[in-house]
Amino acid sequence: MLLFACYAFASEHSAFARITVYWHREGSGEHASWNGAQLRDGHCAVDPKKIPYASKVVFPDAACVAVDSGPDVVNRKAARSCGRNAAERNAIVIDRFFDTKQEALAWAKAHPHFMTVRILTPGAKQGKVATAEDPESSPPNIASDRRVDFGTAE
Repeated sequence: MLLFACYAFASEHSAFARITVYWHREGSGEHASWNGAQLRDGHCAVDPKKIPYASKVVFPDAACVAVDSGPDVVNRKAARSCGRNAAERNAIVIDRFFDTKQEALAWAKAHPHFMTVRILTPGAKQGKVATAEDPESSPPNIASDRRVDFGTAE
């Protein structure tokens, strides 16, 4: 039996971030993100140059999917304005979406403004082992253009 180790071409890494919160505001559309997609609990806004869209951002209490962006996230306004040291001022900003203002403010009050989060870019997964029953067969296709759906945090 032949064994082929398959590794994802994406990455998993940690990042120090300033976490801000946002929610649906009256008159802002039906939970619309920058591209018009409907937002829901379990989504977050990121700088897509640092965290690609569809990445899974893992917080201590939940995981969110990066689907949105905004100028204050990209220019890191919250980190630059309230960071007390160089690490905080240089942190990326992740804006976590909540369905209601009450949920958002309660979460912000209960959690630190800065934290380390885990980021899994699309396609990132643990190494898998594929087997080929027939040594004459060709190796499995480890590269694929199939999109990975992380879903939302439960």
